[in-house]
Amino acid sequence: MAKKKQPQTEEETKTEELLEEEKVASGETVVEAGESEAAEAEPAEGEADILPEEDEAQKLREELEAEQNKYLRLMADFDNYKRRAVKDRQEAEKFRSQSLLADLLPVLDNFERALAAAGTSEETASLVKGVEMIQKSLLEAVKREGLEEIKAVGEPFDPNFHQAVMQEKDENAEPGSVLMELQKGYTLKGRVLRPAMVKVNE
Repeated sequence: MAKKKQPQTEEETKTEELLEEEKVASGETVVEAGESEAAEAEPAEGEADILPEEDEAQKLREELEAEQNKYLRLMADFDNYKRRAVKDRQEAEKFRSQSLLADLLPVLDNFERALAAAGTSEETASLVKGVEMIQKSLLEAVKREGLEEIKAVGEPFDPNFHQAVMQEKDENAEPGSVLMELQKGYTLKGRVLRPAMVKVNE
């Protein structure tokens, strides 16, 4: 005969209930842990927007830096333009009479020739004196504007100020020195307006 199942005592019943509760509790804990891992794997709400915002900020910083560099280059160009404009204005003011004085050089040459060809007779003495006075007045006027004669005779030949058109051998003069001035040369405030035409010793 099969044995009849003994009825569980109250203590055994409680033990089984406790085991069942522990199993259920253990399953819930596993589920909660899985949900927690899934939650950690996914970005929290708002975190997905952080990277685009940082990229936008970086882009704005780069654009601002580019605009600042462009502004600095523009200011530097403008400063250079102002300096060039001031320099050009000063140069124009300094050499404003250059064209007029260049046109007057042949007049000065003609005065030189006229006085060199004038005789020494009493009849022409007063005329020569008048011409000399006019020449002197003209020379004083052009000198006030900065016109100066270039030294030539006896000076070492300088291609910056002298134009050699003839050569001659002279034992009494230094080689390469100017023997004769064929046409006067002039400078205007340091700038050569016309070089002196000279004969140079070999």
